[in-house]
Amino acid sequence: MEVYSSENEQREALGRFFADNGKALIIGVVIGIAALVGWRYWHNHQNDAMMASSASWQQVNTALTRDAPQPAVDAAQKFADVNDNNYGALTSMDLARFYVDNGNFAAAQKQLEKALTQTREENLQALINIRLARVQIEAKNVDGALKTLEKDTHAGWSALVEDARGDAQVIKGNNQAAREAYDKALKANPPQALQALLRMKLNNLSS
Repeated sequence: MEVYSSENEQREALGRFFADNGKALIIGVVIGIAALVGWRYWHNHQNDAMMASSASWQQVNTALTRDAPQPAVDAAQKFADVNDNNYGALTSMDLARFYVDNGNFAAAQKQLEKALTQTREENLQALINIRLARVQIEAKNVDGALKTLEKDTHAGWSALVEDARGDAQVIKGNNQAAREAYDKALKANPPQALQALLRMKLNNLSS
């Protein structure tokens, strides 16, 4: 399903980034509050917590397949509920993928809306908004999807944003607006696979 095909590699890269660089991500915070708490104690505690979160996230992520049993889904939901951070956001995204794969778009939207509140990383928020728009398109909430895409202004994701915007405009019957969106997506120089898909969509509009 296209809702997750185009940006899947970017999401996995973000996940690997957080897993590999968890310690580095907290250095700035540590420095900022060093005058208020014991620097060494806080630093060690946060490193341990980040490493534990990374290991737990990898475990629940691996178990949350399309045909995952209910205990695996419950474990992922529990992890997302108690981790109000990047790992919690990634888990909420995994849960959204699970619900999309099983046709429950309302539940998927709820998970993505939650994920947006769990992270302050601009790249991750941008990806979540794109996925949320895709879920809204699948659920036939096209106007909602277009509104969601308006929030996504991060230049690095413009190709995927415009691709989704074009699809939404096609459903609304606004072929000219769709063509403009696909053209913008191509000008953003996306990966070759997405370029081929965009050209196919443009050709379909011309036929």
